[in-house]
Amino acid sequence: MTRLISRTGSRAWLLDETPKTRTQAVWGRRYRIWLGLRSNPLALIGLVTVLLVLAISLCAPLLTHYHPGDQDLANRLAKPSALHLLGTDELGRDTYSRILYGGRITLGMVIVVVAIVAPLGLLIGCVAGYAGGLVDRILMRITDVFLAFPRLILALAFVAALKPGIESAILAIALTAWPPYARLARAETMQVRGTDYIAACRLTGATPARIVMRHIMPLCVPSLVVRVTLDMSSIIITAASLGFLGMGAQPPSPEWGAMIATARRFLFSEWWVPLIPAIAIFVTSLAFNFLGDGLRDVLDPKER
Repeated sequence: MTRLISRTGSRAWLLDETPKTRTQAVWGRRYRIWLGLRSNPLALIGLVTVLLVLAISLCAPLLTHYHPGDQDLANRLAKPSALHLLGTDELGRDTYSRILYGGRITLGMVIVVVAIVAPLGLLIGCVAGYAGGLVDRILMRITDVFLAFPRLILALAFVAALKPGIESAILAIALTAWPPYARLARAETMQVRGTDYIAACRLTGATPARIVMRHIMPLCVPSLVVRVTLDMSSIIITAASLGFLGMGAQPPSPEWGAMIATARRFLFSEWWVPLIPAIAIFVTSLAFNFLGDGLRDVLDPKER
């Protein structure tokens, strides 16, 4: 009974419409976001799947006793069995362990790309939207140049100019992925730069840099989070495509795209070898799409 009362009191504290402290307001907003996600089955499935993929990738050494590079030519192209849960590839390497370790590479590339492009696009868009005039025109024309090329084609050009590898693939994807975030941040900034809230900041003597960094950029973060989550799937597919084309992670690295590239000739005979990494890419991309749709419903006021 005491536990129930405590739980009810905590819920009332989180859902209070007039929070007494900043901490209460922050945790109240987080709790409402969680309630919104929990009420959306697809978003909840996406969240659980993303967390599960991240967890099994991080815990790969604990979940398999095979090393992803260990070869067993006598047992090559083996069917899924108790010894090899997802079979083996053309060199006798355990596919299950390669999928787990490959998740580290693919998701690691995605996380690094997002860590680069989200702040960069947010900063460029907010500066362009708040400054206006010549600064806005220059930054947006540069953005339009990058948007004029298909992302994969432009990424291939950047990788070809450098050298194939994970670092080059990350840099290439980052250089091609930031323009949509800049356009979104600029649109959000232009909506709020003329509000009384921003005018009051100017009257207090705040510099343009402080207004952009402390007041405008935080207002753009919710929309940016939604866009980043929805873009995760396209970044995963781009990273896997570069690996498939030989421009990303190089063999024998257990990257999902590279695994499909080396196993594609077995599609009509030992079909499980190329199909399993393809399923991993599909499930992870779909999970991020489900999660992004749910976050958009919760965070975007126009969707309410």
